[in-house]
Amino acid sequence: MDATVRTPTSEETLQSIQRELTAFARRSRSRAGGLYPGMPLVAYSMLTVMTERGGCRATDLATYFMLDKSTVSRQVGALEKLGLVVRETDPADHRGQILRPSAAGHRAVEQANEQRRLAFLERLADWADEDLRQFRRCLERYNAAA
Repeated sequence: MDATVRTPTSEETLQSIQRELTAFARRSRSRAGGLYPGMPLVAYSMLTVMTERGGCRATDLATYFMLDKSTVSRQVGALEKLGLVVRETDPADHRGQILRPSAAGHRAVEQANEQRRLAFLERLADWADEDLRQFRRCLERYNAAA
């Protein structure tokens, strides 16, 4: 008897991708609280962008994350209360402010990045190098389409 292997349809494949990406996002959100107590994933993400850019305006964060300005304001306020962000007058426009990570903010991002790096190392430890390269290429291609 010849058993045939059923190939998933495009719709089934897309549903599986959606399910897996949703699980990934949920895991990321649930672990975010462990990165820095009291800092939600959105705030951590904003702090990371500020760190990468050396500072930015709140409107830049709203545009980057496609969020309402009031949401950005609440998250930045939470980061300020934690002592992770400082405001400076924008030298290009003295009416505006640049948000920059404080020394504690830089340390929080470094510690969180190291925790994430170690978690990825553990999770991907038994993956072949070519599998990792293919995974990277697929993620880059997916994110570039956004």
